[in-house]
Amino acid sequence: MVKLKEILEWGGPLKEKASLAVSALALIISFFHLAPVSFDPAWAAVLLCGIPIILEAFIGLITEFDIKADVLVSIALIASIVTGEIFAAGEIAFIMQLGAFLEEFTVKKAREGIEKLVHLTPRTARRLEGSKETIIPAAEVLKGDLLRVLPGETVPADGVIKSGRTSVNQAVMTGESLPADKGPGDEVSSGTVNQFGSFDMEASRVGEDSSIQRMIRLVQSADAGKAKIVGIADRWATWIVAAAMISAVLTWFFTGEPMRAVTILVVFCPCALVLATPAAIMAAIGNATKHGFLVREGDALERLSAVSKMTFDKTGTLTYGTPKVVAAVSFMKEYGGEKIFALAAGAEARSEHPLGKAVLRSFKEEKKEDIMSAEEFEMIPGRGVKSVVMGKEILAGNRELLWENGIELDGQHRGKAESYLQQGCTVIYLSVDRNPAGFLALSDTLREEAGEVIKQITEIGAEPVLLTGDHKSAAMHIAGQLGIMEVHAEYLPEDKLSWINTCEGDQNRVCMIGDGINDAPALKRAFVGIAMGGIGSDIAVEAADIALVSDEIKEIPHLLSLSKKMMRTIHYNLGFSMLLNFAAIILAVTGVLNPVVGALVHNAGSLAVIINSAFLLKWSVK
Repeated sequence: MVKLKEILEWGGPLKEKASLAVSALALIISFFHLAPVSFDPAWAAVLLCGIPIILEAFIGLITEFDIKADVLVSIALIASIVTGEIFAAGEIAFIMQLGAFLEEFTVKKAREGIEKLVHLTPRTARRLEGSKETIIPAAEVLKGDLLRVLPGETVPADGVIKSGRTSVNQAVMTGESLPADKGPGDEVSSGTVNQFGSFDMEASRVGEDSSIQRMIRLVQSADAGKAKIVGIADRWATWIVAAAMISAVLTWFFTGEPMRAVTILVVFCPCALVLATPAAIMAAIGNATKHGFLVREGDALERLSAVSKMTFDKTGTLTYGTPKVVAAVSFMKEYGGEKIFALAAGAEARSEHPLGKAVLRSFKEEKKEDIMSAEEFEMIPGRGVKSVVMGKEILAGNRELLWENGIELDGQHRGKAESYLQQGCTVIYLSVDRNPAGFLALSDTLREEAGEVIKQITEIGAEPVLLTGDHKSAAMHIAGQLGIMEVHAEYLPEDKLSWINTCEGDQNRVCMIGDGINDAPALKRAFVGIAMGGIGSDIAVEAADIALVSDEIKEIPHLLSLSKKMMRTIHYNLGFSMLLNFAAIILAVTGVLNPVVGALVHNAGSLAVIINSAFLLKWSVK
């Protein structure tokens, strides 16, 4: 039985396309009698499209006693062939395979996210034994080993820094846009990247217990609980088969005409029912593509229509993910805020730190003037920079940098800085010739359209939620600006996954919208996952059902409305197809329809379903 399935699957989409093309041509030749031969060309459609349907139905029925729509189709095919109605059999087989092809076309997408996550796993580590440094495979690191991590290297295991100061890019775990300063006693996670200074660490969690391995397992298992939507025709298949067989047998018994029974089986064939969903999905996907969405899962829009919570990551989703100077505050009477900004830009001119680059970028954008050159420059890992600008010694960094250089901030200075810290800003303190001079406040900037997006989503009927790995103060500040009532901050990947599991356990349907590697498990586990395709990581995009290629979140309300419109279209299609089938059955019982005309009537219903679905291509919110 396994070999039989392998034979059926051989050739894949290319074989299916070729079979459909040849079958369509054969049916046209047969219908218009274009071939001067006694052999009916419709047999080609029966063999190419019909045999696979019959075999699939047989395998499902025998191995799993799984009654799907293909069981009824097989019965109708066999009945048509036995009674000599070859064209009807070929037409049924063709339309059913066309529907199956449309559905497979929307569903089959490559999923490579786990492989890319595996590539993030550190390959080697530097083990210290006394004064000796040995490079070993990361898999051989043991708990308690003393390891050295150089600038630019990936942290090989979870552990605690013993000596050295640095800044670590933790985006893989937290999604935060800015690196975290680290020093002795601070924890570091495997898979994160050391950016500047070297440090020595003691390994605490290694191998399968490390953070990056836990992330991989989360992504691998995240969609285990995500139920796939079963096609309408397959859900009702058992009842359809039973009704068709009973109707055909009773008609044959009371009329004594087997042709009427065959016609009933033909018109009972759920062609339009099978096409109702994939045709609408294909059209809706075409519409979504025009608005910058790449739909990676065929039933993603169907699921999206049922979501009750739209959950947003903060950094890179509701914000641009790039810090910007939002305030320059001076502590000195002789210097204003603009002078503090200019001195900070000069001090950071040679800096490779993301915050230093953000200061330079903001200064160039706002001031449109030349940056003062630094006569001397020193990078102090985990603290900031020390420069000489215009003959003055400038320290620019965190409070620890000032404290270690004997520079104290009074209560008024700390109060001014605290007001920005409470808004989620990052503060760079400045001193001039060892005197406190002021500070710059940097913040991730909110997308201009974010407020309107949240408002529209609420009006459509979904509840917005902020789910982020960023600090609570930053999350609450952003949520307050947007009017988001439910906020969950400082969440690691497993926390996000746990929240989604709990939420969906309470009968909610969650749509997760994110952009980072740390969002990948949540994107995959959520009822629907939408990744920011432009700025988002490849791993997040691979884990999601839908990618917003343009990064224009203003399109998300359109997608949500489109999904609901698509479902209404599907319901209209189903209602029409069932009504048409019911009318055709009555005409078949009374002898008005024969198998060929019956096939044409119910296939005309399939065409009507496709046309009705096509209107979704240009649909937009009024």
